[in-house]
Amino acid sequence: MSNQALANKALDQGQGVVRLTPTWVPRSFCIPGKRIKLHPDDYYALGGNRGGIDERWFSSTTPADNGPLTSKNEGLSHIVVEDGGNTDLLVLRDAVDELKGKLIGEELWNAHKCWPMYSKFFDNQGALPFHIHHNDEYAARVNAMGKPEAYYFPPQVNNHGGDFPYTFFGFQPGVTKDQVRETLVNFTKGANRITDLSAAHCLTPGTGWDVPPGILHAPGSLCTYEPQKASDVYAMYESVSHDKVIPEELLWKDTPKDQVGNFDYLIEVIDWEKNIDPNFKANHFMAPIPVAEFEQMRAEGYEEKWICYRSEAYSAKELTVLPGRKVTIKDAGAYGLIVLQGHGKLGIWDIETPSLIRFGQLTHDEYFVSAEVAKEGVTISNPTQTDPIVMLKHFGPGVNPVLSPA
Repeated sequence: MSNQALANKALDQGQGVVRLTPTWVPRSFCIPGKRIKLHPDDYYALGGNRGGIDERWFSSTTPADNGPLTSKNEGLSHIVVEDGGNTDLLVLRDAVDELKGKLIGEELWNAHKCWPMYSKFFDNQGALPFHIHHNDEYAARVNAMGKPEAYYFPPQVNNHGGDFPYTFFGFQPGVTKDQVRETLVNFTKGANRITDLSAAHCLTPGTGWDVPPGILHAPGSLCTYEPQKASDVYAMYESVSHDKVIPEELLWKDTPKDQVGNFDYLIEVIDWEKNIDPNFKANHFMAPIPVAEFEQMRAEGYEEKWICYRSEAYSAKELTVLPGRKVTIKDAGAYGLIVLQGHGKLGIWDIETPSLIRFGQLTHDEYFVSAEVAKEGVTISNPTQTDPIVMLKHFGPGVNPVLSPA
């Protein structure tokens, strides 16, 4: 069956909502925190040379950039199409190419010709190394897009805080470019101690942060839901993080070949004013914002909050459907979703939160809702008497009415 026929079949079968497979991604420089429900035997299912699986990607049309050992379609979400006992998988990116505005909305397709964001869980026992994502200008020099991102720390996947539930952001006021440059020059001489120039912020479940490109950051060890632009550009500016040595090649990742070795270029990539902002927390912290009055929503059987809302490139909501209730929720555009708690029905689909997932196993916890159905409204029913349904929903640009960019 052709990609076009399979894509249309999936959309028709799901009545405008398609089911996605779990998408697991390893990182060689990380130790898994083991909070993303993967079976304990499977965190190294791709081999020890690939590192542990510490990420699950959602609604992704963006391939993971994991070096020469990256497997085919790594990081790409797949649609599940089941019929007569047979199961077919279709890469979500191919479905978007075939269905275009029918899936993601005409306005979004005409503007971007792709699904321009994805989200993920990253789940690390320790903090990540201090690193940076390039803006559109610098990413374009390696034929990529810039990468803003956002963080939210769901309580459902944070039964423990890991080794270091704090994130370093930017630099302390008064730090100079020469000081930062010196740490980069010293990258291969042992620990370059670049985070000595930064400041760590405490991470709190149920809250989040906005991280535009050009800001250096070392994400802490809470399991993190991370909506972001459809890009995987980055460079590691820290040489040793929690006793883990970072390869020098990652310092120069996504640097044009003719600039490799030019430490001044690495300094240029930094958005200096944002990094030394004395009001960094006020400008980047995100507390949830209810979409309507809580009393009104609860009377109708649900609670919904904006959890990521400072970027023009994407946004995200947390939706809770109360026990024993049935609701119809309308949104302004297409979105992907991951179910974190409970079970019930979403449209024609049975949805459920697995306790444990084997590598390669299919689930019923991740879906993509087409633009037309999102606007018409998705009906969700919770048959239980005690357990709420909780899901996170990730959107592309143009649907967020509370946009408040830093």
